[in-house]
Amino acid sequence: MNHLSGEESPYLLQHVHNPVDWYPWGEEAFAKAREENKPVFLSIGYATCHWCHVMAHESFEDEEVAELMNQTFVNIKADREERPDIDNTYMTICQMLTGQGGWPLTIIMTPEKEPFYAATYLPKHSRANRIGMLDLVPAIENAWLNDRNRVMESVERIKMGFTKTLEMGQSESPLPENIHHQALNALQVRYDSEHGGFGGAPKFPSPHNLSFLIQYSRIHDHPVAREMAEHTLQKMRLGGIYDHIGGGFHRYSTDDEWLLPHFEKMLYDQALMLGAYAECYKLTGSEMYRDTCRHIVNYLDECMTSPEGGYYSAEDADSEGEEGTFYVWKKSEIVDVLGAEEGALFCELYNIRDDGNYYDEATRQKTGANIPYLTSPVPKKLQDRIGDCLDKLHKHRKKRERPLLDDKILTDWNGLMIGALARAGIMTGDTSFIQRAEKAYSFISKHLIKKDDKRLLHRYRNGDSGIEAMADDYAFLIDGLIELYQATFKPGYLTDAVRLQKILEHEFWDEMHGGYYFTSESSEEILGRQKEIYDGAFPSSNSVAAKNGLRLSRLTGNTDFENRSHQILNVFSEQIADAPAGYTHAIHAAMLLNSGSHEIVICSENRNETCEKLIAVCRDHASPGSSILLKTAESERELNEIAPFTKAYPVSDRPEVYVCSGFACKAPVHTPGEVISNLSD
Repeated sequence: MNHLSGEESPYLLQHVHNPVDWYPWGEEAFAKAREENKPVFLSIGYATCHWCHVMAHESFEDEEVAELMNQTFVNIKADREERPDIDNTYMTICQMLTGQGGWPLTIIMTPEKEPFYAATYLPKHSRANRIGMLDLVPAIENAWLNDRNRVMESVERIKMGFTKTLEMGQSESPLPENIHHQALNALQVRYDSEHGGFGGAPKFPSPHNLSFLIQYSRIHDHPVAREMAEHTLQKMRLGGIYDHIGGGFHRYSTDDEWLLPHFEKMLYDQALMLGAYAECYKLTGSEMYRDTCRHIVNYLDECMTSPEGGYYSAEDADSEGEEGTFYVWKKSEIVDVLGAEEGALFCELYNIRDDGNYYDEATRQKTGANIPYLTSPVPKKLQDRIGDCLDKLHKHRKKRERPLLDDKILTDWNGLMIGALARAGIMTGDTSFIQRAEKAYSFISKHLIKKDDKRLLHRYRNGDSGIEAMADDYAFLIDGLIELYQATFKPGYLTDAVRLQKILEHEFWDEMHGGYYFTSESSEEILGRQKEIYDGAFPSSNSVAAKNGLRLSRLTGNTDFENRSHQILNVFSEQIADAPAGYTHAIHAAMLLNSGSHEIVICSENRNETCEKLIAVCRDHASPGSSILLKTAESERELNEIAPFTKAYPVSDRPEVYVCSGFACKAPVHTPGEVISNLSD
């Protein structure tokens, strides 16, 4: 074994028996590199990454390649999900040098962590326009030993270029007032009116884009924004990117029709998709979207939930040595499981063919296998029969070798899931979602919040909690806690959100220019502290923090939180204005900051039937971005502490509702009709 056996990362443990003498990221490896005067070969990936598996098999499991690597380098493996700080830094370098990024990420650098070469996937042998390891490693060794000056010149140029990336997020101009309209227009230009989604293949779900469109349509009564969001969500639900047999969504579609997926299942995708489908159900009332929420949660229950309620990170694309084996079907197998009559019905509806409908991604040739997908929703009269078919196929599929489960539990991704479950619980009326969110936060509280200073840790696995939390951990968990408060009205969640926000402020805020750094002031600094604003596979820490600030301000009455939100958007205004479609969650926050939201306080001795009706009316009729506080005899003392302005609103036997908007509050009202009238003004 190499030096990875003591690690907790499933990705690192996958490589523990490689002939490559891997080290985990740490001082031991860099000290060895300095002592032996060797460059460092850094390989970054994650446990469920298909091309990481391919490169590992071709190169890292190969004795010839390993011998060259061990002779030339000190070799380091890093899990990008455990250490997104390392990944963010060197992915920026890779994109800067090559114009693209992805995993596996390959970086070659000095013992001082200064890179001079970057690439992604590297095969053993060179082919086409891609150099192979057998050619690359000797070339690097020759340059390091015989042309060091040239290597160091490259290092300096790269450092200079990277330094310029650290200057992003230093603007002092406000966002354009019409930035949300610009974002809509940019999405319209890229919108695929036939298949939904934006751009061509490969297509990623990007559910935060859809949530932005849904809220835009609500605020501006905009049918085009609504149609883009709903059409995309329907097409994804019908397509092969959705797992019709077991629930949940795959990572992306390799084609432009959502039919042929890349089969990984990531926790953050399930969280964001759950939120988007719940919002679409709230907007349209279509049962298809509520059912989708239930199927996502059922998948989480079956495959992604720890016994204590925390959520695992991902499921692999590969099983039995190939991508997608667990998910694809021969037509004959389906007929064997379902019988001739039901099998024929299922195959017709789900586009199952004798010669298969699944194409090999590289060759575009049919494989003889099938991905179940629909071209239109299942007719209502057939739903019970098809439901029985899906149950039988699901039971049969369990006999197969399941893809690897990456069972580490990450604070940031769990924060996303907590928020999504709480939000979806309110919108769909399924309170069991909220109970799951509370259980997940209980897990985080027990295992990933330090007992002494209440700071967060990033990763838990097999009883081990570790890695200093990053901005995503704080921002995403704060969002989850805000949603939990709005779902339960338990003031402890709001208190915890404010406490974590103060830590984020103290440890991550850029006092000179504004915005939150990705790493804390006490964490390891690699080339420089970056700030994230781009909303990629999931929203950035600063985008989420901007929205959190707005909501915390309205819930607590502390306008400092909202001022921070404006500062965040201002310091990144140049980047956002240059390409609005890449920053839709940040623009979503800006849109809510400038919309006519309501601040509502409901006062009631207890949560009796009348009180519950008033809560429901407020949830149904308040404008997007509104906040609701519930003050009862039980919560009064804690709520007065965390939201001091509520001291002015007394608790009485008869429930009262105070509605405020635009810095003005109306007289308290008592009936649903009066509440609706106040919210409509």
